This record gives sequence, structure tokens and C-alpha cells, in this order.
Amino acid sequence: MIIRPATDADGTRLARLIARVFAEYPGCQFLDDEFPELRAPASHYRTHGGQLFIAENDNQLVGSLAATMTSAPGIAELFKVYVAADARGSGLAQRLFAEGEALVRAKGAREIVLWSDTRFTRGHGFYEKLGFSREPVSRYLADVSESWEFCFRKALAG
Repeated sequence: MIIRPATDADGTRLARLIARVFAEYPGCQFLDDEFPELRAPASHYRTHGGQLFIAENDNQLVGSLAATMTSAPGIAELFKVYVAADARGSGLAQRLFAEGEALVRAKGAREIVLWSDTRFTRGHGFYEKLGFSREPVSRYLADVSESWEFCFRKALAG
């Protein structure tokens, strides 16, 4: 598997990956209009001072992770954290997180936050293994899936 910076041309394949992951969870629906950033994903995250990484295996997009700094000093945020079901357990997600963490550390991050749909319980356990803690806060997205999200936070050492 290779991990590389995304290009804007990756948007359609990334949308398909996200739709496949959503389909694993009851009530999660993928609607293109709710993800306008996927029309030019690399440009979107670059405009926000970050980067989107994608993972490919045999020319198939099997994972993604975007990392940006927030407007709060020293705080970074992760987005688009997805790995195809058949690539889970391969170490790919850990490699994607390492890429994102290295990027934001270089930009001065002391802490990383991410939001995750409350239904994505398998991911939550993985985030906790990586050192993230679930915060006592959630948010409602008012999207087609009527999603609620948990916040996870990780302090970066040294």
C-alpha cells in the first residue's frame, strides 16, 4: 500500500470510499451535496493550511486522512478518516495517522482533535488505542443521516 498526498482528481474515488464505509452502519447515508469539498479535495485542505492523504492498494483508494491547523493556537484537527473494510487491521490507519500527526507537529500542533459519528464505534476504540480521549461533548450535524458526533482529543508530547 502506498500513501500519497491527494490530488483534486481523487475526489470521486474518495466519495466512493466514504459511501462504502457509511453503508456499513445503519442509517448512515452518503449524499454528494453534503460533501462539496470532495469536488476538489486537495485544494480544499490546502486552502485551510493542511493536507489530505490517501492510501492506495493496486490502484484502489482504500484510505484517507486530512489534517489541518485550527484557528486556535496549537490545535490541529483531523478530517476524512476512512479505511476500507478489507484494509483494516493492516496497519494502514496507523500509517495515515502518523502522516497527519507529522504534518501538524511540523506546524506547531500541541493537540489534535477529531469528530466521529457516534455510530462508528469500531473507529472509536482505534482512536483510543492511538491515545485519543473522548470528550464529554457531542454535536448534531442536521444532515441526511441525522448524525451526532463525538469529539476526541489527543495531547502531543514534546
